[in-house]
Amino acid sequence: MSFSKKMYIAGELVDGTGTIDVFNPANDEKVATVPSAGIADADRALKAASDALPSWSRTSIAERQQWMSKLRDAVIENEEHLRDCIHHEMGKPWASTQEDFDSLKNSLAFYAEEIARVQDTILPDRTGTHTHRLVHESTGVALAFIAWNFPLLNLAFKIGPAMAAGCPIIIRPSELTPISAYAVGELCHQIGLPAGVVQILSTDGYDVADHLSASPIPSLITLIGSTNTGKHIMRTGSSTIKRYSMELGGNAPMLIFPDADTDLAADIACGVKFSNAGQICVSPNRVFVHRKVLDEVTDKIVARAAATKVGWDKHADILTGPVVDGRAWLRLKGLIDGAVTEGAKCLIGGDRPTELKQGHFLAPTVLTDVTESMALYRQENFGPILSIIPFDDDTDLKRMANDCGEGGLTAYVFTRNLDLAEQWAADLRYGEIQINGVKYDIDLPHGGIGQSGIGHDCSTLALHDYLILKRISRGLNKS
Repeated sequence: MSFSKKMYIAGELVDGTGTIDVFNPANDEKVATVPSAGIADADRALKAASDALPSWSRTSIAERQQWMSKLRDAVIENEEHLRDCIHHEMGKPWASTQEDFDSLKNSLAFYAEEIARVQDTILPDRTGTHTHRLVHESTGVALAFIAWNFPLLNLAFKIGPAMAAGCPIIIRPSELTPISAYAVGELCHQIGLPAGVVQILSTDGYDVADHLSASPIPSLITLIGSTNTGKHIMRTGSSTIKRYSMELGGNAPMLIFPDADTDLAADIACGVKFSNAGQICVSPNRVFVHRKVLDEVTDKIVARAAATKVGWDKHADILTGPVVDGRAWLRLKGLIDGAVTEGAKCLIGGDRPTELKQGHFLAPTVLTDVTESMALYRQENFGPILSIIPFDDDTDLKRMANDCGEGGLTAYVFTRNLDLAEQWAADLRYGEIQINGVKYDIDLPHGGIGQSGIGHDCSTLALHDYLILKRISRGLNKS
């Protein structure tokens, strides 16, 4: 199977100034060598997007919907190849690639429908001398930086609302996982999408990314990535006034009270934390458990961690694949070892699974006696590592749960007491509160507060990041 790809710029599949070698973290084998953009490539993409804006932003909604439908049909026809790209470029277990694929398919369908629901607004005139309308128009050229952990899901969250709103979009996938994004560029080329409407190019350094951010052409910069990356992009983009829509880091707490369904809580803690090797911005890092159920919950989480299958086999039922590269593995190992040195206990995991001799695999890991001073507590670990932290009625749980470093994305609450759940939903300073379950979908807003981001992905709220409001007032003829 060939994963040789090209960039998609100005309606053409092109080589770049440089190249990127892509390796499968499950076995360290080179998957492909793909083009990397230089400054000249970035400038060509910026010009093509700028040239496309006048016509694409004025294209009728019906025509934009037709293009989105054509692209969706092409995506569906190429499902296995798109999923294979992800399976190899990031070592993601085969079953997990379904979520990426479905997100792209669903985003194109959802936003093609949602844009038709956007209506102009008539404003009353206080003195009766004018009529007023608020109308929606394209924000302008969008620039999207997307993370490697969900290569197509992250792309889906950007391409759907951009196309629907009439915003030409330049997508810069991570240099670690550019193959699946480049495959989408092939499909855009295949259907004959107008030049400049969607462009996909990756880079292997900050210079080209910073050049894109600093350009006056993008009106919107959108990102899925870390808080530090978000700060950097906002600094480089501040050469002109731009909009920002950013889903950034998190350090999610999970609160388990004495009356909770402990099986459900353990299932979700482990399911969300150990899938995708814990490389999920909303996965729980710190599991706060009331002492009355501490032993019970700990035993259940450890048992589920022990039963979790780790590996990379297209034909096996695997939950946990490798972490993205050797640097990530060493960082995670350092967090674990540092916590243990400072007094934490590793109940299970903490190192490479003994049966896997190659690749960057980390066994599902559970620690106790993790304290607030430890880096493992303070940082979003972005790996298959859970910290269990006891609390009782005298614990300042509100402060501890909200003391999440720079994150404010997601928090989990498990209790059968709905009044207590609603109290905690009000007290927790996170953009999403998941009570007795977890649910994400293209129609549900996804976003953080504080250092976890600006704006939203998914839902109609995301669409409105790509739309501006224009007021049109007309004086009434008094004669």
